[in-house]
Amino acid sequence: MDKQLVQSPLWIQRLLILSVVLIVTLCISILGIYHNKNLDPYIHQVLSLEGDPINGEAIFQINCAGCHGIKADGSVGPSLQNVHKRKSKIELINQVISGNTPPMPKFQPSPEEMADLLTYLEQL
Repeated sequence: MDKQLVQSPLWIQRLLILSVVLIVTLCISILGIYHNKNLDPYIHQVLSLEGDPINGEAIFQINCAGCHGIKADGSVGPSLQNVHKRKSKIELINQVISGNTPPMPKFQPSPEEMADLLTYLEQL
């Protein structure tokens, strides 16, 4: 570590650390705003809707429970309990619609159904 930084008063070190954290946070925010403006129209529409968790649970039971379990606690597929803490809404949407993780089938619900499903998953 830089000898001068080590010898500087603690408040200067903290100020430098805080400055770096703020700059990184600002960069992440700017990238997030830029990213959201360039979202796929389907994803943008899903994120603009307020989902209904009751409908979301019905969609889950029909389409997902066979592999993820009736209570979303895992079976053939992984547990989806607290999945919203591990994956963002965009990642969850992409997971559902992509078909990139066999044996999970490609599935593209309507934007309203996807918003409902996301709202249900957030409650797990």
